Amino acid sequence: MPQRPYDEALLRQSFAVATRARDGGDHPFGSVLADKDGKVLREQGNGYTSEGNDRTAHAEKLLASWAARHLSLDELQDCTLYTSAEPCAMCSGAIYWAGIGRVVFGQTERDLKAQTGAHEENPTLDLPCHVVFEAGQRPTEIVGPLLADEAAQLQADFWKAHG
Repeated sequence: MPQRPYDEALLRQSFAVATRARDGGDHPFGSVLADKDGKVLREQGNGYTSEGNDRTAHAEKLLASWAARHLSLDELQDCTLYTSAEPCAMCSGAIYWAGIGRVVFGQTERDLKAQTGAHEENPTLDLPCHVVFEAGQRPTEIVGPLLADEAAQLQADFWKAHG
């Protein structure tokens, strides 16, 4: 899982997006899509509340859908999606179907599940994204967990307060 010089900075940018989502009343998740040179193409926070209590409006899924509509498969293969938490099975599928070639994440899905518990708004799966990506026919490079402690801080106390 080779890192690029700008991976940590762009991952922290996804953390800032997650913080803005949290401050705006949404769940504390954020994603950033960057091109092969690390130029940010788009940011996306979680959309649970802003999309009308849509439990499927995860930041990664919303960003992957935007990317699939606006960029070619050739462009997307060279893009990286930076995300505060490991993509769930749904989001991993969306990333794969969009054609995004690389994912960098902070907190693992397993750690997130331990932190959120059995919360009805976030019934976290313990299914690593590599399982979904490895079942596909095109490669998806994965870097993570990276800056996991910082990523976990985004979730600190959020789910208890929203219980």
